[in-house]
Amino acid sequence: MDFDAVLLSRLQFAFVVTFHIIFPSFTIGIAAWLATIEGMRLATGNPIYRRVFDLWLKIFAVSFGMGVVTGIVMAFQFGTNWSAMSEKMGPIQGPLLAYESFTAFLLEATFLGVMLIGRDRVPPLFYWFACCMVALGTMASSFWILCNNSWMQVPLGHQFVDGKLIPADWWAITTGPIVRLRWPHMLLGAFLTTGMSVIATGAWYRLRDVHRAESRVMLHWGLALVAVLIPIQLLIGHFTGDYVHKYQPAKFAAIEARWKTQQPASEVLLAIPDPAQQRNLFAIEIPYLGSFIASGTWDSREVGLESFPEKDRPPVVIPFFTFRIMVGMGLIMLAISWFGLFLWWRRSLEVTRWFLWISFLAFPTGFVAVIAGWYTAEVGRQPWIVYGLMRTSEAITPSLTAEVALFSLICYAVVYVTVFSFGAYYIYKLLREGPRDRDRPSESATPSRPMAFADGRPGE
Repeated sequence: MDFDAVLLSRLQFAFVVTFHIIFPSFTIGIAAWLATIEGMRLATGNPIYRRVFDLWLKIFAVSFGMGVVTGIVMAFQFGTNWSAMSEKMGPIQGPLLAYESFTAFLLEATFLGVMLIGRDRVPPLFYWFACCMVALGTMASSFWILCNNSWMQVPLGHQFVDGKLIPADWWAITTGPIVRLRWPHMLLGAFLTTGMSVIATGAWYRLRDVHRAESRVMLHWGLALVAVLIPIQLLIGHFTGDYVHKYQPAKFAAIEARWKTQQPASEVLLAIPDPAQQRNLFAIEIPYLGSFIASGTWDSREVGLESFPEKDRPPVVIPFFTFRIMVGMGLIMLAISWFGLFLWWRRSLEVTRWFLWISFLAFPTGFVAVIAGWYTAEVGRQPWIVYGLMRTSEAITPSLTAEVALFSLICYAVVYVTVFSFGAYYIYKLLREGPRDRDRPSESATPSRPMAFADGRPGE
């Protein structure tokens, strides 16, 4: 493989965004979870909610800090590696990034201090209000980022002036049909990521027979949240596929590994795409289903990659597999949450150890789904950095050499792996220590026998 500045810059951006997206997809959900739990504490006065809140507040603070650090680097790369794009697209992308700083980040930074050190310094209602504002700020931050990325996916509301793209309709850029789908899709992905992490933590405590009351809250709330949201996410994901089918047909064909135009089109469930021979090896297909999924009819004509010039075709292998990984993670979340609610209804949730093990081991499903979804969207957009307007090869900084790009990639890799390792280890220590009561040890800090109902059945 020949390494050049374009390829190395793409690898660097992929590396940085993979690390960065872990934290927003986690903290957006945690912030909303903290606001909800604090609201429940105010409404009920139950001290268990306070203990759960304090634990996840520490995790949120660490994750938020790591997300800010990795996010700043994302913006730097637009100047260091992609200055040609910044020069041409700056009038649109620059204000969107500025709006994030002046609104979302300012909101988060203003009230985060109240969340971290202000509980005993402000009235309880104001403290809850601060939690809600931080949650709102994290969601607003994702909105501006999705506006920027959605415009790069399907450019709307712009015009050319002196060779540069300038905004002609901010309303179309910020509230267009693509943003209205992709932003909720990202938000739900973040909520599901947090929900699965909360479920896994509750299952871990239950398996160790510690923090019983707190683990019960985490299991019940997490399972209920995921069970409600995952069907909505799958539906919005289908609508998101509709926009890809309409606006990015080459990406849609790559996701389906559809090399030839078909009518009716089959759906390839699994295969090994062979780009050299433009065929699928060991394919498992369902006739007609491809037409139905794409167009809602059983006999629609679906274009294949052969319909596009070779220079305009995206890679196939990565979007084909990452899309299926994303969907697979969603189905795992659906199965765990719904079966967990069934066990909860049967009053056997906390004593069904095999299910608790599965729930614990499924904690990465939300993260994997979000990362796989981004890979599907970004790799499938190639060879365009702004779809239909600017190729990735044209967006690179003209003076950037392969040696400089390789050096920066290595530096980022070393720093990110080091920071991430220490951060992940500290979060693990916080989770292992678990919730603590400020006045006394947690009621479940030491193992004990499971509780039981009056008739002797194991209880929750």
